[in-house]
Amino acid sequence: MSKPTAITVDVVSDVVCPWCFIGQKRLDKAIAAAGDVEVHVRWRPFQLDPTIPPQGKDRRDYMLGKFGSEERIREIHARIEPLGDVEGINFAFDAIKVAPNTLDAHRLIRWAGAMSEEVQNRLVRRLFQINFEEGGNLGDHAVLIEAAREAGMDVSVVEALLPSDADVEAVQNEIATASRMGITGVPCFLLEGKYAVMGAQDAATLTDAIRQIAQAKANGVLENAG
Repeated sequence: MSKPTAITVDVVSDVVCPWCFIGQKRLDKAIAAAGDVEVHVRWRPFQLDPTIPPQGKDRRDYMLGKFGSEERIREIHARIEPLGDVEGINFAFDAIKVAPNTLDAHRLIRWAGAMSEEVQNRLVRRLFQINFEEGGNLGDHAVLIEAAREAGMDVSVVEALLPSDADVEAVQNEIATASRMGITGVPCFLLEGKYAVMGAQDAATLTDAIRQIAQAKANGVLENAG
């Protein structure tokens, strides 16, 4: 029996993006459906709003400033919540009190990835849950440290690194690279480093993309493309 073709999917996302949480769930389904392809997932940083201060902002005030009215905010949430239900996400938007700056969360995700793909995936899933289902503040170091512990990271290392500026520049450079590549919204699924699927596409679309790229790689045509 031949070995499955392996491909890498880089997911450019922000942990406070509800569409990215939906996209994560759909990617899981897509990978399961493309069982004949070995898919390796790496999470890449993006900040929807890097101007938020380190201490965060009151989410209600922030959302009002961004969307203009409570009615508009309710409309946005009402559009997203049923999609979350389908994917097994219990969006609890009213529980979210702080709009955080996510730079430190992305640093943590980077360190998790240095440990293993499995640890990084566990951490990203947990951060999505904390923010969207539990209303936790992802700018709070105590929250991030607990998430790291739950994901299987070395908490003593995380506790030492978070207050420092370790990898701040590296994460910001990755975000800048995504911008130069033309990524202006998330999620973005980058297959084999060059083929982009934009937005929280349905699982079938992602499965098709995974299979097509895997087949092209198996046939040796990716090296000649792009």
